[in-house]
Amino acid sequence: MKKDIILKAENISKQYRLGQVGTGTLSHDLNRWWHHVRGKENPYLKVGDTNDRSTKGTSDYVWALQDINFEVERGEVLGIIGKNGAGKSTLLKILSKVTAPTSGSIKSRGRIASLLEVGTGFNPELTGKENIYLNGAILGMTKKEIASKIDEIIEFSGCERYIDTPVKRYSSGMTVRLAFAVAAFLEPEILVIDEVLAVGDAEFQKKAIGKMQDISNQGGRTILFVSHDLSAISTLTKKTIVLSNGKIVAFEETNKSIAIYSSLHSLSNYYEQECVLNKPTVTKVKIETSEGATLQGSNKPFTIDFEITMPEKGVENMALSFQILNHLQVPILYDYIFDIHTEICRSKGVNKLSFTYPKLALYKGNYSVMVHLAETKTKTKFQEFNCCSFEVEMIGMKEPEWGWQKGVCQYLDEGSWEL
Repeated sequence: MKKDIILKAENISKQYRLGQVGTGTLSHDLNRWWHHVRGKENPYLKVGDTNDRSTKGTSDYVWALQDINFEVERGEVLGIIGKNGAGKSTLLKILSKVTAPTSGSIKSRGRIASLLEVGTGFNPELTGKENIYLNGAILGMTKKEIASKIDEIIEFSGCERYIDTPVKRYSSGMTVRLAFAVAAFLEPEILVIDEVLAVGDAEFQKKAIGKMQDISNQGGRTILFVSHDLSAISTLTKKTIVLSNGKIVAFEETNKSIAIYSSLHSLSNYYEQECVLNKPTVTKVKIETSEGATLQGSNKPFTIDFEITMPEKGVENMALSFQILNHLQVPILYDYIFDIHTEICRSKGVNKLSFTYPKLALYKGNYSVMVHLAETKTKTKFQEFNCCSFEVEMIGMKEPEWGWQKGVCQYLDEGSWEL
């Protein structure tokens, strides 16, 4: 059976020059022009570092994307995942024709609607209703076609009370609600969605995911979905692209791609960074696992050690918290110490804290630690970062014999049956 390909990326690459806007110097522009008039390749396509933001590199040029090739069938929901800086948003901007590739081409059959950033495509001076008509016109729809959908759009967005108010007075959550409703109900053939849904509340995210499933299954429309929420990716998509340093490292069934993505994050029980000037900083995090290194036995002791380096003057109070996330980046456990008002806050220097679970009751799998440091009263966020991965195994415990139970649970606890 012949595939119905609606979108095709062929050898897409995107190069940026670091440190300046534009191409850099006049000599570089003249060099490009001289090569072009002689029918030769851009000389700067041959230089440039891989897009690894953690290393300094040796070139002024960096490849945000390199040699990206894939096809998407009509009605398919394709996931795109990768660490921050992997090239996900750059790829979506190219697919949406917001920016042009340095080399390669995009071939599409149908209208593309993009939801890339909060407020993208909205005129802040226009009302919500006026922006619905504006976005519909941009998609090539007639006023009559838009009018037939406008009641559904407004109802789905939940912004009816503010629909005649200028968008500049909307919160980011309201803007995302309206933007998603416009993109979903005005029926583009291809819908491109970046991480923006994370701005909405849990109720709207669930509603939006349900709508994406409907427009794919019933409407036969194609969706490209970027998210750090691997649970949503797993729910929505059958195939997923994994990007790393601007390159595709996997394009498989979603479960396989998620496993490959997780394997890219090598397990480490230790995290260290320099102190940020004039700001409290968690400079070290270390996990003490029951079996040593990064191996933790279920229902065995587990400790997280923290070092907080304080600036010269200190602060009035702080809250330190952490989450333990599973391989889908879904929080499983959460603990905190609130209103730290001891000498830790009030004097310069390194201060140590630790937290211990006497019995860490997690089921087997890979986990990581997300750390948050904030000022208590104003809720000013000092830090938020993911660190210290570890693996849980059922050491000394008998696993269930029934296949349907394996890998389903996340958290184990003791209980008793009464007959």
